[in-house]
Amino acid sequence: MVKNIIKQDGYLTNEEIASFVQETLSDFPLTGKRVLFIIPDQTRSMPMPVMFRALFEAVNGRAAKMDFLIALGTHPPMSNTMIEKLLGISDEERKGIYKDIGIFNHEWQNPDALTCLGEISAEEIGTLSGGLLFQSAKVTINKRILDYDHLIVVGPVFPHEVVGFSGGNKYFYPGISGAEILNLFHWLGALLTNYAVNGTKHTAVRAVVDRAASMIPVEKHCFCLNVSGTATKAIYFGSPEEAWSEAADLSAQTHVIYKDKPFQSILAMAPPMYDELWVAGKCMYKLEPVVADGGELIIFGKHIREVSITHGELIARIGYHVRDYFVKQPDKFRDIPGGILAHSTHVRGMGSFENGIEKPRVQVTLATSIPEAECLAINLGYRDPDSINPEDWRDQEDQGKLLVPNAGEVLYRLTSYV
Repeated sequence: MVKNIIKQDGYLTNEEIASFVQETLSDFPLTGKRVLFIIPDQTRSMPMPVMFRALFEAVNGRAAKMDFLIALGTHPPMSNTMIEKLLGISDEERKGIYKDIGIFNHEWQNPDALTCLGEISAEEIGTLSGGLLFQSAKVTINKRILDYDHLIVVGPVFPHEVVGFSGGNKYFYPGISGAEILNLFHWLGALLTNYAVNGTKHTAVRAVVDRAASMIPVEKHCFCLNVSGTATKAIYFGSPEEAWSEAADLSAQTHVIYKDKPFQSILAMAPPMYDELWVAGKCMYKLEPVVADGGELIIFGKHIREVSITHGELIARIGYHVRDYFVKQPDKFRDIPGGILAHSTHVRGMGSFENGIEKPRVQVTLATSIPEAECLAINLGYRDPDSINPEDWRDQEDQGKLLVPNAGEVLYRLTSYV
């Protein structure tokens, strides 16, 4: 059964959030138990400081152990300063009132930090993917989970380019998983395309993620939040599958904007939390459906200085290309992880590759601090960010121009999609 609190008009107060967490966990069997909360990093919007304090107050003194694991996926590890900012605590508090709480970064590249729960066969992947992909995968996950009696995910739900809607079991895979399973289902999402997946509730990728999560031998629950920035409209608590399902239904109403016609020029303003293209690519994912054929989407943000700290070398090798560029040249890219290929084609968008000629549907341009030569080398356009005045896009929809502040979490679709 799912417990929830929903503010029909407006947003929940911090007091209402804390009260819901307290009431929800008050009769939850945590006394003497070891509890691990799995939370997002700084690239996801949510009132993490409010939730952190509420969870602490609800569990402290009852549980034998309470720790937090940051679901980085393949993102870079967070520094102590970043963690304290994420949780809204001071260094003094961390060493004082919160001194007994472990706060850990996930380590996806460290074999010693992972454990293998089994393998999903190629045959089963074929069934789950509707015959689109036949490839087995070992299911590895952060081995810390085996040290606890309860795993509780805490995170928001948004439309998502790989899995349909984020949240729920996605915090296990790819949040705290090893590489093999995450590369498999990211590539599966790319084969399906961002168009087909983003904002679709039931997808083949979600089926794979849920199957992998079913192999976790620890009791699992989930707080799923519906948020706009740090403003929270609803919280759902239950199993990762059930809480996520209800949260995804609300997200489909609150996080999808429909437009009557496509735009020739879209200025997508990346928020500060997207500090490299690896995550700022979400600007394209969420806006691709409303870019006109032959139009241009500009990812704008001077604070973006890297393509990817973790994956930059591989991306530099392959560049950004449409899906069929990779599908029709499998041997050429056989050694490239599926997650890298998926990111590449999701950023570049739809298009064709025929007779050695690639034809992307739209132009993707970076107006960031990434140098022009680097942009061109990875097959993306370049604009000097200082040459752009966002006001030139404001209130210009009738001229085929769209300005999107804080792009990357809200999905845009054409009304004709419905």
